[in-house]
Amino acid sequence: KKQALAGVSLDLAPGLYGLLGPNGAGKSTTMKMLLGLVHPTGGSVELLGHTLNKANRIVLLRQTGSLIESPSGYLHLTARENLSIVANLKDVDRKDISRVLEIVHLTKDADRKVGQYSLGMKQRLGSPKLLILDEPTNGLDPAGIQEMRSLIASMPQTTGATVLISSHLLGEIEQMVDQVGILNHGKLLFEGSLQQLQKHSR
Repeated sequence: KKQALAGVSLDLAPGLYGLLGPNGAGKSTTMKMLLGLVHPTGGSVELLGHTLNKANRIVLLRQTGSLIESPSGYLHLTARENLSIVANLKDVDRKDISRVLEIVHLTKDADRKVGQYSLGMKQRLGSPKLLILDEPTNGLDPAGIQEMRSLIASMPQTTGATVLISSHLLGEIEQMVDQVGILNHGKLLFEGSLQQLQKHSR
């Protein structure tokens, strides 16, 4: 009975996009709609140039990675085994697994069970065209936060991925993104570059 989002339209260009807003603003709901986990009562979702629907959802999501609420994975399997499963599901060549492990600095831990990983290590697995991250630094210590920021900031260059990252902290977003959208009470209040936001706030 509560309207979570009202007329929200995001324009995600290649690079890093920060979705900023307080808790309860609608950030997680937006991300879940982009992934087809929550269905909008109006409007549509376009991913990678195609309107998301039942017919193409699996094809589009094979090119999409996400971290919503907490990292997932089979804890009794190694990182390499987890990535093999993801590669099969997404129809990706298994030779990319070693490259992904290298990008996220997990090569030396590739054959350890994911259940033995720290939270920060679990959050590093994956290499899609579109990466959707819902407050990915939550629960990390300062060193883990810095490592995660560096990894996210490098994703467009190292993997070519477009990254959508949410946070309720402006300082967090400012250190990583090119474009920013501000969401509050389910409405998009601002969308533009960090420079435009800084001029707007003066």
